[in-house]
Amino acid sequence: MSNDEALLPVSNFKRINLARGARDTIPMLVGAAPFGMIFGTLVSASPMMPWHGQLMSLSVYAGSSQFIATGLIASHTGMLVIWLTTFIVNLRHMLYAATLLPHVAHLSARWRWLLGFLLTDETFAVVAGHHQQSLTTNERRYAHWYFLGSGLAMYSNWQLWTLVGLLFGTLFPGLQNMGLDYAMVATFIAIIVPQLNRLPYFAAAIAAGSFAYLLQNLPYKLGLLSAVFVGVLVGVVLSRSSAIGKETA
Repeated sequence: MSNDEALLPVSNFKRINLARGARDTIPMLVGAAPFGMIFGTLVSASPMMPWHGQLMSLSVYAGSSQFIATGLIASHTGMLVIWLTTFIVNLRHMLYAATLLPHVAHLSARWRWLLGFLLTDETFAVVAGHHQQSLTTNERRYAHWYFLGSGLAMYSNWQLWTLVGLLFGTLFPGLQNMGLDYAMVATFIAIIVPQLNRLPYFAAAIAAGSFAYLLQNLPYKLGLLSAVFVGVLVGVVLSRSSAIGKETA
């Protein structure tokens, strides 16, 4: 830690890391914007009330799960099936949490619950990339504020574009067919590729992609759900095997 850093108050480090986290997430915000707007549009065209869609974004805050749940609700699917389906889709967050756990294990339960709620694919990519850099002592010490900045930026962005879709979706009923969702595909590619530098991640991506392709004709998106489950399982098994190998070495 430099002498200049030592002279700065703690609040400065918190504020700086918070702002940096939000700033580094801006490219992800651009990719998520059409996705959020399309979700709002789908809700406005479904049996759900507009406030249901906004409440889902506020409380669930899981883009792909929200899309799937909205489709299942429109098909009058039972609540248990909806819960199980969205649970399986979100299992990938177990890998995210396992990766970031060493960086947040020292925090209080209140901090961990808050950061866990704000954890998304985009925020994981930004925060994981941040921890892979050469950080100063204070950047490491207050890295959870960087995490918070990224998470709050994504959360606010998702609420805003959900609301835009809900308010104006009826004016553009074919919005979901205009190709705007490709922005999210491009964002996910940008998220995934830099993370494939470790065997568990690479193997999980190959397994999930292979199963998604082979099982694409299954009804009710069961092929996609199976691919998610297989990818998570492969990643967790290899991550644990690697950790056990390091402990016994």
